[in-house]
Amino acid sequence: MKKQASVFIVICFAFVAFQSVNEFYFQIPLHWPATEYNFTKNPLDADKVELGRALFYDPILSRNTTISCASCHSQFTAFAHVDHALSHGINDQTGTRNAPALMNLAWQKSFMWDGAINHLDMQALAPISHPLEMDEKLENVVLKLQQSAIYPKLFYKAFGDSLITGEHTLKSISQFLLILVSSNSEYDKVMNGKEVFTEQESIGYKLFQKNCASCHQEPLFTTSEYENNGLPIDAELKDYGRMKISLNPGDSLKFKVPTLRNIEFSFPYMHDGRFKKLSEVLDHYTSGIQNSNTLSEQLQKPIALTSNEKVDLISFLLTLTDKEFLFNPKLSFPRNILLPVTQQSKTNQ
Repeated sequence: MKKQASVFIVICFAFVAFQSVNEFYFQIPLHWPATEYNFTKNPLDADKVELGRALFYDPILSRNTTISCASCHSQFTAFAHVDHALSHGINDQTGTRNAPALMNLAWQKSFMWDGAINHLDMQALAPISHPLEMDEKLENVVLKLQQSAIYPKLFYKAFGDSLITGEHTLKSISQFLLILVSSNSEYDKVMNGKEVFTEQESIGYKLFQKNCASCHQEPLFTTSEYENNGLPIDAELKDYGRMKISLNPGDSLKFKVPTLRNIEFSFPYMHDGRFKKLSEVLDHYTSGIQNSNTLSEQLQKPIALTSNEKVDLISFLLTLTDKEFLFNPKLSFPRNILLPVTQQSKTNQ
């Protein structure tokens, strides 16, 4: 009987600890849907999150240790990349698509512009192995981590074992990605009754609901589905999107609908980064749509917006900026972990 009681106490303690970690790092915001990610198979843990954070910012993941995840996904631009239309990899190579903004990934069931990855725990493997991005093999990453001065200790703290594996490496990165939750914009404060829209923002919100919400559904501002939004195909890239993965002609020119949260900072826009300004995006939807067999039903007719209405709509889109997310120190470069190693490395050179 006493043995059963002690087991019960241990279980209760573990449950409370798990809950407190989740409450600290991750909460499902009010009125949001349930997550797609199964936390029971990779429960959030503070030490694993910090390990994943270090890995996210460390160029050790790339073949020549020059490119990190953060190289293409900067916190200050909603974990997107604003300097280039297309992602840049090692040896200054140019990728084939615009680096998407990273946020609210726990609510997504597939990843990449074409849905090539179907689980967050495997997502990091794509850029690590891509020849135009990090151009590295997971087994080499594991070897480098095992030989480093800091990672065996971090893995031991996170997993109770200093033996580093590819599975633990990828799951740690996904732990950090899971806490990239953006839910405290002006829009959210209005929805929660803490603030009110200006007159212009309110007009813009109504225009958004009428013209944009079918693909950019609240509160995530995406359906996470794949749509053809009428973009003429790029003559150089010749990217047909989802069809490359599904091999279904019905998916030709379909790309994942991106979230509009923090859209003010996540330019350039579209899968190939062809638009630098929100005004250019709206101009496309009002006068630039190219018809094709797979064009989204919602765009069979161009959106009708006056120049003033475009300004009102952009005014609403700016309410989706979440500065707490953009400048949250818990999501930034882990100076306490990586900076001492960087300084030591320079000293030894």
